Amino acid sequence: MVRSTPIPQRKLDYAERLNYYLDNFSKAITINVNNVGSKGLATQRHTLRQRNIHILMGKNTIIRKVLNMRADKFENEGNMAKAEQTRNILEMVCGNIGFVFIPPKEDVSKVRDDITSERVQTAAKAGILAPEDVIVPAGPTGQDPSQTSFFQALDIPTKINRGQVEIVSNVKLITKDEKVSRSAAELLVMLNIKPFYYGIKVAYVYSNGEVFPADVLDISPADVACAFSAAVRDVAALCMSLNYPTAASVPHSIMDAYKNLLAVGLGCDKYSWENLTKVKAILADPSAFAAAAAPAQGADDGAAAAAVEEEEEEEEESSAAAGGMFGGSSSSDDDDDSDEDSS
Repeated sequence: MVRSTPIPQRKLDYAERLNYYLDNFSKAITINVNNVGSKGLATQRHTLRQRNIHILMGKNTIIRKVLNMRADKFENEGNMAKAEQTRNILEMVCGNIGFVFIPPKEDVSKVRDDITSERVQTAAKAGILAPEDVIVPAGPTGQDPSQTSFFQALDIPTKINRGQVEIVSNVKLITKDEKVSRSAAELLVMLNIKPFYYGIKVAYVYSNGEVFPADVLDISPADVACAFSAAVRDVAALCMSLNYPTAASVPHSIMDAYKNLLAVGLGCDKYSWENLTKVKAILADPSAFAAAAAPAQGADDGAAAAAVEEEEEEEEESSAAAGGMFGGSSSSDDDDDSDEDSS
């Protein structure tokens, strides 16, 4: 006979909280808290709670269990849309993560920036994955010449200058996403260098049933416009090569046709129109149009030169006034003194 083990009350409470947040919040993000202290996380939790933003940490096993049970419940009720949204959240559960549930009035991008703004500078520890490259700068190290062999073991070029070891050139000591070696960690401690900054990182965003990486938040409207413009250019080029008119290629086709009309008009001596007359004038004397554009630029340069000259004149006037104020008065005083002596 198999006895069923009762579910601990803390797990039931966690499942109730997670279901409550999923029922009442349509936006959430997952945060990665590797190398983040409990004090920093508690500070963030207290700050965000004042804006009705809630952080819920937990083990991945219980999170997946609750989400699977929630999805099965929706499927049994026939609510396939809710079930699909719940299973999408399972994609966010990866690594040492936690959920941040955001109310509708808050902007996800701003919340992400507020959470990731707090970072702590720490030393490099042996065996951890480096979050970024570490470059040891050239210059004096403050170490005595007996430590030269330690630098040579790491292939760091050095020289002895004024009784201490000096690094000759910048050296890339640690590569991003690679483990920090013990010797590299000891060298950084010796040089009093704390190269890494750790803080909360945002991995995924959940918004109204859709899950996407947090990097999408960095895409600006200008990036979207540039991508759209490049796609339109590609479509226009393809349609023009296939001789298939579309909304993207028709403006270019019209422009090419008009250029052909101009070429034909240039070959006709007795037929002309306004724009063709301008083209003929440009081809006949290009320097005239270049000279017409030059005065505008020359006027701007002349105004700038006049402003500089005016400033110089003001400086000369001020210096002359200063000379009259002190030099003139002093000479008159000297004359008065000489008159008094003579008297």
